[in-house]
Amino acid sequence: MAPASPLGEFLRARRARADPADSGLAAGGDRRVPGLRREEVAVLAGVSADYYARLEQGRERHPSAQILDAVARVFHLDADAKGHLYRLAGLLPARPRPVAGDRVHPALLTLMNGFPRAAAYVFGPAFDVLAANPLGAALLAPFGARPAMARVVFSDPAARTFFDDWPGAADAIVDALRLNAGLFPADPDILALLEDLEDNAEFTRRWNRQGVGALPRLDKTFHHPEAGRLDLTYQAFDVRDAPGQQLQVGTAQPGSRSEQSLNHLIAVHA
Repeated sequence: MAPASPLGEFLRARRARADPADSGLAAGGDRRVPGLRREEVAVLAGVSADYYARLEQGRERHPSAQILDAVARVFHLDADAKGHLYRLAGLLPARPRPVAGDRVHPALLTLMNGFPRAAAYVFGPAFDVLAANPLGAALLAPFGARPAMARVVFSDPAARTFFDDWPGAADAIVDALRLNAGLFPADPDILALLEDLEDNAEFTRRWNRQGVGALPRLDKTFHHPEAGRLDLTYQAFDVRDAPGQQLQVGTAQPGSRSEQSLNHLIAVHA
């Protein structure tokens, strides 16, 4: 058997996560493992069972776009996961290199500093905080001046109480890291991060699920040691000229207790 390929590993993990009911198949019976059987995926995708087995086993590494489309439909992959599948198969062009080191693109700095009443910070491809406005720095101050958020989530015990939904935060950052790892496979910060976390059981379990997805727009709740509970809504901004860098902006509902808490942080850290 050929050595496992990233494409095969991704397909096996997504097959295990697929719900047979979503494809009109019975979930019970003599199923010994979760998800779909290889033969079922092959039938649903319109390929032979032998061909699909070769894909998962690493013996077929160059499927056509039509086959990938069919498999993506079977697994109900969203746009991020489907793009990742295409990259693993070598059907998408390489992305530009991320901006080197900690040089934050001026456009991101301008955007970040344009939100004085919001917590704003710039992530690099490995989710290191490259820059922050005063309120963003105050929000993340419990983890240092320029924290590496993926390491914080999985290695700092304080993260378990800081993030109200720690499992959700952990899932989201792992899925986003896999997306960036596919977009920028040679990025040294991502490679170093993956090496650092390879012995972390919580990270490894999530990484092996092969989830893929950008950090979503969502509501987050934090428990800050100075400001208490903060309920913030986050938006993400990418800049075409700064591949791999992303601006995160968290805002509180006007008139809310969280807005008052943010004002307290502004005053304390002014």
